[in-house]
Amino acid sequence: MSCPDRVGIVARISSFIAEHNGTILEANHHADQQAGWFFIRNEIKANSLPFGPEKFSELVEPIASELGMKWRLVDSARKHRVVLMCSKQSHCLVDILNRWHSGDLECDIPCVISNHDTLRSLVEWYGIPFFHVPVDSSNKQAHFEQVETLIKQHRTDTVVLARYMQILPQSICQEMRGRIINIHHSFLPSFVGAKPYHQAFERGVKLIGATCHYVTSELDAGPIIEQDVVRISHRHEVEDMVRLGKDVEKMVLSRGLLMHLEDRVIVHGNKTVVFD
Repeated sequence: MSCPDRVGIVARISSFIAEHNGTILEANHHADQQAGWFFIRNEIKANSLPFGPEKFSELVEPIASELGMKWRLVDSARKHRVVLMCSKQSHCLVDILNRWHSGDLECDIPCVISNHDTLRSLVEWYGIPFFHVPVDSSNKQAHFEQVETLIKQHRTDTVVLARYMQILPQSICQEMRGRIINIHHSFLPSFVGAKPYHQAFERGVKLIGATCHYVTSELDAGPIIEQDVVRISHRHEVEDMVRLGKDVEKMVLSRGLLMHLEDRVIVHGNKTVVFD
């Protein structure tokens, strides 16, 4: 939930849940004093309530209207359907697949889409369908139309760009706003676009990093979910930076995806509140 800040918001919500004998398993709050906005995330034990989600929503709506609140109710028993998209590099894809296979990422992966056939055998080892959708540089629209069809056919909740290396068209970005997650191999907002490690090398930076963010129509400028860095020195060549950066990339993407799957991220404007 999020709404304009005022006195009594937490008490109002907590009292409503208590009135119906609901058990709050986890409660998180944050007040953005500059924006004058308040954010809440509550985990409620479903079987402690005397009704289901439809009745819950019906009863909450008057409170939401009173507080000017944006809100949503999520059933944690329903797994997100996550479509992964990749190119030739495997490190981010493999990390997510391993975490999914071991049960550390609670989601369904109905398919993997790639513009190269390189990682087919790797993906199919996990028993996941692999779709090779090549890109014709003279007509990229045909590629994106097929990608959009596959996303819809697989009833996709979330798309993860695991080093996909293509810029999605504005139509897909807008239709799936807040549901496409990308990893950029740079500590944004520095070094956007292509070859950020080469840009960082030329600048002589002492820290390189990676940024997990939601995709918008503006390149590498969407709301940031997670970031991390690794220290480097003048001794490191571009190849060293790429090697070190891969470890950061896969960790940041998996952490960001986990926060998204657990519905711990609230987007407000071009910023996020992440209740980790």
